[in-house]
Amino acid sequence: MRILISNDDGIQAKGLESLVKAFCAREHTVVVSAPARQQSGMAHALNVGRPLELIRGEALAEKYGIEAWAVDGTPTDSVKLYLEALAEEKPDVVVSGINHGANLATDILYSGTVGAAMEGMLHDISSFAVSLDVDSTISYGEAAEEFALLLERVMAARPSADEPRPIFWNVNFPRAYALGEDGRPQVVFGRQGKRDYKNAFLRQEREDGRIFYTVAGEIFDTDKSEPTDIYAVEQGYIAVTPLMVDLTDYIAIEKLLDR
Repeated sequence: MRILISNDDGIQAKGLESLVKAFCAREHTVVVSAPARQQSGMAHALNVGRPLELIRGEALAEKYGIEAWAVDGTPTDSVKLYLEALAEEKPDVVVSGINHGANLATDILYSGTVGAAMEGMLHDISSFAVSLDVDSTISYGEAAEEFALLLERVMAARPSADEPRPIFWNVNFPRAYALGEDGRPQVVFGRQGKRDYKNAFLRQEREDGRIFYTVAGEIFDTDKSEPTDIYAVEQGYIAVTPLMVDLTDYIAIEKLLDR
């Protein structure tokens, strides 16, 4: 497969390199187009009217013999720019990650990792956002290997005639695996939960009188029942949530049309 890899942690992130290493070892064609620096929390933001500098990702290119680009923009910029301005051949898959930290529940709405994958989906390419809990005992390398196996199985089982719509999955690795009877990590499919934060903003007042607020806070989950992604990772499973970009409320439409 031809695989485009991006992220929101920046092109120098260990999680991204772990994916490059895993897919190159499997002899897939790998291309990287990722932000030049940290872009967490950028969701699906896009720069409009600002020139985006394009920088060769020489370290990855030389180490793995791949095409690699750093983009002075958001995760979405990185994917969109490559697909619409640089790519000579359309990728088979877009992978965003591996993110440093989980992207679960309603946090996916803020996630630059998910935003990059969403841009792939909007170009009719099967796309995956991959994240690893910050306190996980699983290494980036181990997560990348496991995800590569999952991706290969999933894509091999998709006859194009029967599955015309591309995949858009959010994948989260737990802090530690709950192994199945076969001794392998287990994958669980479920919906997104609901997550909020207590004391979400930290207030700071400086000597000159200026006031600053920093996003912080403690996790407060209001829905982590059994079908959710939060529940799955807490039980040690690899959580997979199929996503969609259509925000239409079809139930509301039906009710309005019935009036």
